[in-house]
Amino acid sequence: MMSDSQRSLSVRLSRRGERSNHNSQQSKDAEAGFFSPTRLHTDYTLKKIWKAGFLRLLLVGGILWMLLILFALLFHVWSCQSSLSFFSAICNKEGRLYVMLDTIGFVPKPQHRCPIPVAYDPDKVLLPSEKTADTIVRNLTYVTEDESSKSQFPLFGGNISWSERDESFKLKPEMKVHCGFMPRGGAEMSSLDKEYVKKCRFVVATGIFDAYDEPHQPSNISKRSKNLFCFLMVVDEVSLDFLRKNTTVRKDVEGGKWVGIWRLILLKTPPYDEPRRNGKVPKILTHRLFPEAQYSIWIDGKMELIVDPLLILERYLWRGKHTFAIAQHKHHRNIYEEADACKRRKRYARPLVDLHMKIYRYEGLEPWSIKKNTVSDVPEGAVIIREHTAMNNLFSCLWFNEVHLLTPRDQLSFGYVVDRLKGAFKVFMFQNCEYNSLFELHPHIREHSSKIEWVKSLQELKGKGESLKESRGGFGLWTPYPGDLDSVELPKVVRTSKAG
Repeated sequence: MMSDSQRSLSVRLSRRGERSNHNSQQSKDAEAGFFSPTRLHTDYTLKKIWKAGFLRLLLVGGILWMLLILFALLFHVWSCQSSLSFFSAICNKEGRLYVMLDTIGFVPKPQHRCPIPVAYDPDKVLLPSEKTADTIVRNLTYVTEDESSKSQFPLFGGNISWSERDESFKLKPEMKVHCGFMPRGGAEMSSLDKEYVKKCRFVVATGIFDAYDEPHQPSNISKRSKNLFCFLMVVDEVSLDFLRKNTTVRKDVEGGKWVGIWRLILLKTPPYDEPRRNGKVPKILTHRLFPEAQYSIWIDGKMELIVDPLLILERYLWRGKHTFAIAQHKHHRNIYEEADACKRRKRYARPLVDLHMKIYRYEGLEPWSIKKNTVSDVPEGAVIIREHTAMNNLFSCLWFNEVHLLTPRDQLSFGYVVDRLKGAFKVFMFQNCEYNSLFELHPHIREHSSKIEWVKSLQELKGKGESLKESRGGFGLWTPYPGDLDSVELPKVVRTSKAG
């Protein structure tokens, strides 16, 4: 039999062995668990889930950032039209909110020039087989004698009453309207020039008045366009004298005068005593100066054409089946903003610009907004591309009548006439960056100014200041208006640009 001490030692040894085996088994189990297939599969799944979640987070964050940028842009567009000063300050380029948005990249930078999607080869451009049909106004004729003309000094644009003006906006299949060129009103062409322009079906026209610009020769003109187009430069006698002294003016066998590619067309007896108003005659009434023309491209005297005119007609008229195209203004869409810019830059007497705008506001012209069906109410008027349809000719007449009656700032009256025709007149307003790619802009050779441009109040036009008034234009500003203009409050203008 075993003693008590032996039995106790045996028990202790047995327990130590069990613990040792147990600890060894636990160690083995732990090692096997760390590297076991089950454990490895679980870790891989977790990593895969974490990676997928991170990618989803990046995707959602990118989408939210894009939506934030889109919201900021839409908010910016809306704020430009807001009547609340806090929100409209965002649209003001001098405001802190605008600067903040501009700094973080929320305000898009307008391009000065952009590529024009013109056809590659002028020789492959197909000419329209027929004219655009006249569906609304089918026959347009012009007033040649006023009922009151016997008792008043003959005016180039006629003595248009307010009721006649209002009636001219009511569209009918047959219409008769004032459209300049009243007898003894000035702007006469010589018989030689009249005969020459009779053969012109495709016209590129420009003009220089009061020796304000020098002629610029077009470039990149194809042989086909040189044969197809008449390049006509309308001048007054002051400008013709300037050209004779400073450039080469040659005569053809028939006696026609040329400066490079330009055939000079002299308008004798300026119809207005304001040179800027004289310049609107060939610019707006191109269809009256050149009655046989089917298509015309007008460019201001400061512009140098650098794109083939046939490609211009194909791009802006024929491709989209348009008949009238003009560029958007670079800075303004709202007529009242443009009027404010005209006053700041002294483009005409400030109180008369205000009076002009009060007439339009009284007659219901709303400031431009994204709710309107037009891209803009303010064009870049240095370029006009058109087919001479009856509707386009009517529009040009009505546009000129506004220039004749009110201020000579044609950009102020363009959108008004479009608005009055209530969608019947269709205009393609293309991007300003394309406009800048059509031409090279040259500075005027001198500063043009007339005394009336510096007038700050109507009081200055009374008494001795009567002599500052134009004697043959702008009579609508002095003719009693059939409405209470004193009660008219002009819309507030947020100056979105330092430029006019």
